[in-house]
Amino acid sequence: MSTMQKTQRRYDLDWWRVISIFLVFLHHIGMPFNGDGFHIMNPSSSKLLDDIMVFFEQFRLPLLFIISGIGTVFAFSKRSWLQFIKERALRLLIPLIFGVFVIVPPQTYIEHINTYTSYSNFYKGIFDHIEVNHLWFIENLFYLSVLSIPLVLFVRSKHAVRYKNAITVFTSKRLGMFAFVLPLIIIKIVAKHYYPEDDKAITNLSSTLFYGYFFVMGILFAGTPTVWESLKKYRKTNLLLTLMAILVFYAYYFMPNDIASSYWELSTRWRIWYGVSALVSWSVICTLLGYGQIWLSKPSALLTKCNEAIYPFYILHQTVLIVIGYYVIQQPWNIPVKLLVLALSSFIVIVFIYRYIVYPFKILRFLFGMKNK
Repeated sequence: MSTMQKTQRRYDLDWWRVISIFLVFLHHIGMPFNGDGFHIMNPSSSKLLDDIMVFFEQFRLPLLFIISGIGTVFAFSKRSWLQFIKERALRLLIPLIFGVFVIVPPQTYIEHINTYTSYSNFYKGIFDHIEVNHLWFIENLFYLSVLSIPLVLFVRSKHAVRYKNAITVFTSKRLGMFAFVLPLIIIKIVAKHYYPEDDKAITNLSSTLFYGYFFVMGILFAGTPTVWESLKKYRKTNLLLTLMAILVFYAYYFMPNDIASSYWELSTRWRIWYGVSALVSWSVICTLLGYGQIWLSKPSALLTKCNEAIYPFYILHQTVLIVIGYYVIQQPWNIPVKLLVLALSSFIVIVFIYRYIVYPFKILRFLFGMKNK
C-alpha cells in the first residue's frame, strides 16, 4: 500500500470536493441568465456573467473528477474488487436510478410546463421522458470507477514501480507537472474533432475522454505521494503559469472574430480554443491542489457536516433551483436581484430538504447514497 494510503484523511481534498460542488451549484444558478440555453431562461441575459462563467467552466468539473479518481483509490484500498463494485453500485447506481425517476422529472416538467395540464399528467408518461440531466456526473463516475479497476490494481502492485518512478522524475522538476498537460490537449483536440457535441453522455467520447483523463490522473497521483510534495513545493510557480494561462485564455476569448478569421480558418480557431482551455484546466487544478495543502489541511466540524451533506446537495440542487427559478425569472427584477434571490432561496430549500427530510431517515439516506448514521 502506498504512503499516501497510510496517511490520515486528506482534509484538503474533502474541502476541494465541497468547494467544487458548490461551484457547480453557482454555475447552474447563473445558467438561466447567461444566454447559453438552459431548462429555464430569463427574458434577458448578461454577457458579463457569461464571460465570468466561461472561466470557471474550465476547471470546476475537472477538479471534481481528479478528486474522484483519488477517492477511488482510497475506496478500493479496504475492499476486494467485488466489494468495490458493490460499494460503487450502492453509492452511485441507487441514487442515479432514484434520481432519474424522482429528482429529475420536475426539471423536465418545468421545461415543458405549457404542454401538460398537471405534473401528474406529465408523470403518467415518465418512460417517454427518461433523462439523467445533471446526474450525468454520477453515471460517468460509475462507469469510470468500474473500468478503472485494472488500473487501480496495477498502481497498487509492484509492477507499477518503474512508472511511479517516471512520474516522480517528471514531477520533481519545477515545470514537470505541465508535461501531463500535453496528452490532455491532444485528447481534447482530437476527440472534439470526432465528437464536437457538448453532450455529457458517457457515449460522447470528447466529454468522457477529457474528464476521464483527470480521473485517471487522480488515480496515478493517489499512488504516487511525491506528486503531492511537488505540487506543494512548486505552487508559486504553478500559480504564475496559471495567471499567464488565464491571460492567454481571455486574450483569445475576447479576440474579435474578424481579426481571428484573418489568421486562421474556423476549425483551426476551435483547436486553439480547445488547447488553451485544456491548459487553463490543468494549470488551475495544479495550483489549487498545491495551495490546498497549505490552506485546507485542517479538520473542522463544518467540514465534517459539509462532507456528509454535499452528495445529497448535489443530487437535489438543480431540481430545486429550476422549480424556484421558473417563478423568479417571471418577476420584473433586474438580473443581479434575480441571481441573489434564486441563490439564497434555492440554498435554503436544499439545506432544509437535506436536514429535515433526507438526513434523519434511513431509507432516504440509502436512496441518496449516504452511509448509515
